[in-house]
Amino acid sequence: MSNTSAKKQEILDAFLFRHATKEFDPNRIIPEEDFQFILETGRLSPSSVGFEPWQFVVVQNQALREKLAAVSSGGQKQIPAASHVVLILARKDVRYDSPYVEYMYKEVKGMSEEDFALLPGRYKIFQGENQRLLENERTLFDWASKQTYIALGNMMTAAAQIGIDSCPIEGFNYDQVHAILEEEGLLENGLLDISVIAAFGYRAHEPKREKSRQPLEKVTRWIL
Repeated sequence: MSNTSAKKQEILDAFLFRHATKEFDPNRIIPEEDFQFILETGRLSPSSVGFEPWQFVVVQNQALREKLAAVSSGGQKQIPAASHVVLILARKDVRYDSPYVEYMYKEVKGMSEEDFALLPGRYKIFQGENQRLLENERTLFDWASKQTYIALGNMMTAAAQIGIDSCPIEGFNYDQVHAILEEEGLLENGLLDISVIAAFGYRAHEPKREKSRQPLEKVTRWIL
């Protein structure tokens, strides 16, 4: 088998290994180096126009985990027992004319004042006319949340490639989780909000059945 074929198989094996882990072994902790690797794959993930509209909040405080689990029907078992729990927050201040966008391009990407001056008008068309993201506050937040799922997918796949389990959790009461995070001072005065929760660790049991997916030809169309 060629190196390329072996690498392909290694990646496919990771996808086959990964499943939404329902029960984690609370006695097994992910090594710090491995978890930093998982976080780094999230940080390096792509995002629309490079806005990186996310923040990864790692919750190791057990009392806070219990609060979150109590209002998360889809994470009652996973949140308390997982080795690491990540709240993936999405930014709410990703308008074309926001200070955050200016910061990203000037401070992070090193863009000059002259070059940056051309961007707001271009992104106003993209966000307003093309994607209709400026209709209300929720449409812009939902767009930012879409970007966080790219990071989520990369983190879960990277974890699977090194034998670490994960579970994405959407099953939570938004208002109640929002209130908890606001009380904890984690939302930067309304500039961030909860998008999705991810639990990482090691499975307590093997899955009861093999991964099931529709056949490739059922979900793929070629236009030649």
